[in-house]
Amino acid sequence: MTTPLETGLHTEYIRKQLVQAVFAADYSAAAIADPFTPATGVLAAIPAAYVPVGYTTDDGLTFTSDLSMADVTSSQSVEPTRSDVESDVLSAQFAPQETNAATIALFEGLPLAGTGALPEIGSAWTWDRPATPKNPYRRLLFIGLDYNDAGAEIYVVKFFPRARLTSKDDEQWARSTETQHPVTFNAYRDSVLGTSCRNWVDGPGWRAFDTTP
Repeated sequence: MTTPLETGLHTEYIRKQLVQAVFAADYSAAAIADPFTPATGVLAAIPAAYVPVGYTTDDGLTFTSDLSMADVTSSQSVEPTRSDVESDVLSAQFAPQETNAATIALFEGLPLAGTGALPEIGSAWTWDRPATPKNPYRRLLFIGLDYNDAGAEIYVVKFFPRARLTSKDDEQWARSTETQHPVTFNAYRDSVLGTSCRNWVDGPGWRAFDTTP
């Protein structure tokens, strides 16, 4: 028998991102309009301009929102009498493990396509550290995969239409660990899309929760 305190509790709504993927594109690439097939919720093919970052460390992806409030205080109240959002900066942190074109381009500020882009893996790579570093805007697509109890896919997707590198950690060469290129990207508002981050939750497993007659 369900008690009043248990009403509305659903273990099947608890999500994990069992698999995560990051795709990066130059800012000149077309924005992602919808990562899903509308009729079925099946994940659509990723556009060719979006290059996979590949394996990342088991810390996964961390999305941090740095929220800052501006308070008004008054002598007649011990709490703020007004509080407004001063800034709210969203960032994504991840540590790629592969040495591939996307990882190096993001870490070094290189283009992902066109002039100056790294060639295919297996070809000779060379690049110089510039006197005046470039830090181009990117488009970043993040996809998390989970399953419902029947094994059908549930996807959580974030899209940064205009992202920029704001921090990178050490590149360590050692016998004891793989070479990583940890990066942090901030999301900035895209003037065409009108947002700094667009989110989706969909997939056949998600649609299976629909109880609409």
